[in-house]
Amino acid sequence: MTTTTSTTTADLSATTLLRFATAGSVDDGKSTLVGRLLHDSKSVLTDQLEAVERASASRGQDGPDLALLTDGLRAEREQGITIDVAYRYFATPRRRFILADTPGHVQYTRNMVTGASTAELTVILVDARHGVVEQTRRHAAIAALLRVPHVVLAVNKMDLVDYREPVFAAIAKEFTAYATKLGVPEVTAIPISALAGDNVVEPSATMDWYGGPTVLEHLETVPVGHDAAHGHARLPVQYVIRPQTAEHPDYRGYAGQIAAGTFRVGEPVTVLPSGHTTTISGIDLLGRQVDAARTPQSVTLLLADDIDISRGDLIVPTEHAPATTQDIEATVCHVADQPLTVGHRVLLKHGTRTVKALVQDIPSRLTLDDLSLHPRPGRLTANDIGRVTLRTAEPLPVDAYADSRRTGAFILIDPADGTTLTAGMVGESFATPEPVTDPVAEDGWDF
Repeated sequence: MTTTTSTTTADLSATTLLRFATAGSVDDGKSTLVGRLLHDSKSVLTDQLEAVERASASRGQDGPDLALLTDGLRAEREQGITIDVAYRYFATPRRRFILADTPGHVQYTRNMVTGASTAELTVILVDARHGVVEQTRRHAAIAALLRVPHVVLAVNKMDLVDYREPVFAAIAKEFTAYATKLGVPEVTAIPISALAGDNVVEPSATMDWYGGPTVLEHLETVPVGHDAAHGHARLPVQYVIRPQTAEHPDYRGYAGQIAAGTFRVGEPVTVLPSGHTTTISGIDLLGRQVDAARTPQSVTLLLADDIDISRGDLIVPTEHAPATTQDIEATVCHVADQPLTVGHRVLLKHGTRTVKALVQDIPSRLTLDDLSLHPRPGRLTANDIGRVTLRTAEPLPVDAYADSRRTGAFILIDPADGTTLTAGMVGESFATPEPVTDPVAEDGWDF
């Protein structure tokens, strides 16, 4: 179990941004935690709080139900569960936050994938009475699959187990051991009571045996922005700017959001998948010319040579260009109700490029209980995590997801109706579980 120590306020910039997601099983208290976090950090407007108080009173509750600050859908309020991803924006003097409160029900696991895909930290809640359950393991696996750098285990409802340290310690030990097998780089365990406010924003007066940070303190001090900023530069071209006006008769720029790294004027670059090379002659950023730009800035690159470039192409430093391939091996999380099968014809969207693809093989499916790999399942159903082999109609410049969360990711789409089928990560996305064992091979059968 790792307990992260706090850094001083001087070490942090007030403009730093942390994207984080919450996850957990049904009734573990995610929405209450988020509501408590917003309420106690004074990030709730007066009219919002008054509306929650009125809604709570109409339901016969003595005090405000802070979960209503995030459960905005009528169905969510009626059932007392989170269905859709609820995004909240708030700030403290030390940092700005974008929070994705994701559903806990297994039916909505796909929404957790959506919310955590851009997160730098995931808070996974566990009910202290129930401990680690299957959905907890599923959320840990998804966090590892998405390579979320920081994971917080919030052991909630400590008030219902009399704030006993052994209960917290046992849950933290079990979860940390499981997450470590998945390759999660860091787990910070915090005992909380979201309903009472213990260790959410203010330290708990009833758990003096715990000496670590509160949830907010950890959110304010955890390192951010270390992943994409230091990777090899990547710019998926989103739009070609060609005004052809009297003021700009020869202007040709390639606009997009930098997915990773830094681009500099004068740097040799390669355009993929064509492989043409040139140099950067200029960079336009927010209406002005700059010498360099970095992720996640949206820029327009000007190139020294006229090259046939269109939406979907990728501009990269020549020295660090990824290989292009039509054969992709990936770890995926299947999110659609219809299964993904061998032979399935799909559309593969990578960055700003969409190509036709064929599912050639599904070598294995992950078993969450013991992290073993079930060989050749033939299909993946909703919420399954497994390995797939794809063949694309056109070459794609893909990075390993371990190297770049932006350019190593893709989604599979149903070409018939546009439904998102699967979220994919190129290569091995977390520590390899137990090796695949084929019982047929072990029995000596050979067809």
